[in-house]
Amino acid sequence: AEKLLSSVTFETNSYQCLVDADALIIITEWDEFRALDLHKIKSLMKGNVVIDLRNIYNQKEMEQFGFDYHSIGR
Repeated sequence: AEKLLSSVTFETNSYQCLVDADALIIITEWDEFRALDLHKIKSLMKGNVVIDLRNIYNQKEMEQFGFDYHSIGR
């Protein structure tokens, strides 16, 4: 994918890509993304928007952490 998407920055773990990110978009149900440390995410991101296309997080919990949380298809 890196060869085809030269304008995309690839990182080695899920937290590195969140540094100064405006938004997090979850498009997979992989276990790695089901167990993210929400405190860590909040501290790394510049913005607070989370778009969850797999509905793996609880809306109330995400809002309690201060995220502008959107789940699709609930």
